[in-house]
Amino acid sequence: MRSLSPEEAELWARVTATIAPLSRERLATPPAETQTPVANPAIVKAAIRPRSPAMPVRPTPGLTLDSSWDRKLRSGNVEPDRVLDLHGFNLDQAWNAIDRTLEQSIARGDRVVLLVTGHHRAGESPIHRGKIRAAVHDWLAASRHASRIAAVRGAHRRHGGGGSLYIILRR
Repeated sequence: MRSLSPEEAELWARVTATIAPLSRERLATPPAETQTPVANPAIVKAAIRPRSPAMPVRPTPGLTLDSSWDRKLRSGNVEPDRVLDLHGFNLDQAWNAIDRTLEQSIARGDRVVLLVTGHHRAGESPIHRGKIRAAVHDWLAASRHASRIAAVRGAHRRHGGGGSLYIILRR
């Protein structure tokens, strides 16, 4: 792999300065050395080097599954114990349905809940569509059932793919 010329390095530094994080949480301000004008190649290498994320890790569901569970989920070899389809629901109805379904699933001893939120339609603003999908992770983290949720993962294609989520409940 070749190294960047000074012109390419300066252009790359300007491009990377315009990138906004995908997360809603603000990142910590980068060190002052990465904000200096790019003239020295050593500074360019420091600016291009991947940094560890500055965001604090929230105690949300999702980091507790072992690799065999993740492998089963990715391959679609898990059958959901319960399915909740949120098509046609408004935000309040969806929140109530999720809460009620989690309560019933926990009481029954279910392990996997498939939550169908729907795909984001290309060309439409996520502000107008996909409000439920955008809020689901925050709802689950703030839910009274958050301590019973082991993980939330994207569903396999045969279970809805990008329009669905697996909610894995603790035993």
